[in-house]
Amino acid sequence: MSGSVGTKIVRNALSVDVEDWFHVGAFEKVIKRSDWSSLECRVEANTDRLLAMFDDAGIKATFFTLGWVAERYPALMRRIADAGHELGNHGSNHDRVFTLGAKAFAADIERARKTIEDASGVKVTGYRAPSFSIDQRTPWAHEVLSEQGYTYSSSVAPIKHDHYGWADAPRFAFHPLQGSDFIEIPVTTAMFAGKRLAAGGGGFFRMLPYRFSSWAINQVNGGDQRPAIIYFHPWEIDPGQPRVANAPSNRN
Repeated sequence: MSGSVGTKIVRNALSVDVEDWFHVGAFEKVIKRSDWSSLECRVEANTDRLLAMFDDAGIKATFFTLGWVAERYPALMRRIADAGHELGNHGSNHDRVFTLGAKAFAADIERARKTIEDASGVKVTGYRAPSFSIDQRTPWAHEVLSEQGYTYSSSVAPIKHDHYGWADAPRFAFHPLQGSDFIEIPVTTAMFAGKRLAAGGGGFFRMLPYRFSSWAINQVNGGDQRPAIIYFHPWEIDPGQPRVANAPSNRN
């Protein structure tokens, strides 16, 4: 996935947050975690559809995967790896980082990582927090990731949002730990009238017209000469997913 800046080719990053429709943070007060195992799982079929689409287009992506999914669909993890995609850690059960302390966070990502690696046979070195939940409340999170041997995180949304966001964070890749090569790669934002606009994917892809996304990516690739970091979820390509009464309409 690339864009052109004059004669310079900018390689954008495509990522998939591998979770099922009922894992979404906006459902946490609507669907009980104890009910997950009784609900219709659609993540395997949807992710296989994505693998086929990416293969047809000649695209490679990073699949940030829940440990919950990897535990139940180990063969899917192997198919992702065998297709040449990167596997990353998305936590065990979609708990947002700021709801955990450092000790619980360390245990959560260690458990999920082991499950993903055992299923896929490949090493996991990247992490994405559920709902981009590394922010100013979690100054310890990057240190925990670095201590566990991760080389990068893509867990910051450098915007102000009612569900998540770290408005003061840098817009582009930065080193959050002094003296460390560990890197944080925020999801893409665009600038308009001096304000940051979320433009990296999720609900913003679903609700806004394609021309907005194209404009935002071109701005980042051209004016900023930076790669765009794009994400979406398997359930977003699934028109047959169950509908939930009293559920929020904006899910990311």
